[in-house]
Amino acid sequence: MPEPLLPQELLDYTQRVQEVLADLRPFLEADGGDITLEEITIEGVARVRLHGACQSCSMSPMTMRAGVQEAVKRVAPRIVRVEAVNMTIAV
Repeated sequence: MPEPLLPQELLDYTQRVQEVLADLRPFLEADGGDITLEEITIEGVARVRLHGACQSCSMSPMTMRAGVQEAVKRVAPRIVRVEAVNMTIAV
């Protein structure tokens, strides 16, 4: 089991993840959606909320895995996964 994230890491990773989501946002908005960061847990799980069309889009699971999760892991390597707290389609 990985070491828990320290408070300073959580702050740093929160900023990094918010920047990544800001970079991805225009692409999601172009399709009528959006994404926001809810929290990063000490276990290294980034929890995001999908908005608009992204909540029920059939491409959301692929977007989460290939787009969002990969981008987040590049800037925050100790993040173990990204999960959508309100995705209506199973990943």
